[in-house]
Amino acid sequence: MAAPGQNLAVVVHRAGDLRLEDRPIPEPGPNEVLLRMHSVGICGSDVHYWQHGRIGDFVVKDPMVLGHEASGTVIKVGAGVTHLKPGDRVAIEPGVPRETDEFCKAGRYNLSPTIFFCATPPDDGNLCRYYKHSASYCYKLPDNVTYEEGALIEPLSVGIHACRRAGVTLGSKVFVSGSGPIGLVNVIIAKVMGAAAVVVTDLSASRLQTAKEVGADFTIQIKNETPQEVAAKVESLLGCMPEITVECTGVQACIQASIYATRSGGTLVLVGLGPEMVTVPIVNAAVREVDIRGIFRYCNTWPMAISLLASKRINVKPLVTHRFPLEKALEAFETTKRGEGVKVMLKCDPTDQNP
Repeated sequence: MAAPGQNLAVVVHRAGDLRLEDRPIPEPGPNEVLLRMHSVGICGSDVHYWQHGRIGDFVVKDPMVLGHEASGTVIKVGAGVTHLKPGDRVAIEPGVPRETDEFCKAGRYNLSPTIFFCATPPDDGNLCRYYKHSASYCYKLPDNVTYEEGALIEPLSVGIHACRRAGVTLGSKVFVSGSGPIGLVNVIIAKVMGAAAVVVTDLSASRLQTAKEVGADFTIQIKNETPQEVAAKVESLLGCMPEITVECTGVQACIQASIYATRSGGTLVLVGLGPEMVTVPIVNAAVREVDIRGIFRYCNTWPMAISLLASKRINVKPLVTHRFPLEKALEAFETTKRGEGVKVMLKCDPTDQNP
């Protein structure tokens, strides 16, 4: 069916070994759809698997296709699919439960231990020309939402899930630690959920400028302040301690600053993941009743994100700073590794390189 090079895929074999390979075009099974991929964003986790061959307990043992921030067009539907048809433009939710376990029944399917997740070993991702996926986890895009916006729903979902877990609401004062792509989506979502003021920290002046563009009220460029000094700066800019902090770096000093900064009785959500063991002022949090919460990916976020994009309540377009055709994927990964720009987008359809 496929000519050579027709299903080009970006495959990590082991740490430091990233290749462009031709894969067979898959056939959709019952309740699946075959997609011609359009836009796929590169995530820090993709780069991490390429550089280190593992993230925590998830180890690359066999060649794995990368990519999980994606959108495409339905070209074939499997038996039983009724809500999608060939030609539909869709955004892909990369996590698909394999069984209806206790977590699925409780509406927290992201916590299911057997979940399929794109580009998490041993599951292949969708950074390729053609990809099949569960039809229930493909969401039709309205005509006024671009493919790139569709691909950005995945990182956006991390912001929605984190801000929901944090309890962001009308009038909230929020501190977002870190201004990478995940910090930025948390700024966007906190503002649209009603935050009155958001302060963002980062080492990079250019990333803080982007944070301003997407809605941050205040920014702090970190130099060599102690965690307590960072917390004091946050309080001074907001005029009070924030009741919500969203930590997006995973860096020990930043987690420490986040605890010190959060108002007594407030909530700290840990989004960024660093080393397994970190030293934090846990007693400070405990005696001030600061709730510390984690998040793992997201659940039930795609419909909300699509509504926000379609209504133009949010603008994620400033996040995409680089675009590469799929054939130049290795160059795109190098660009991401160097930390250039914000979001690097790969264009998988050679006949349509538009956003």
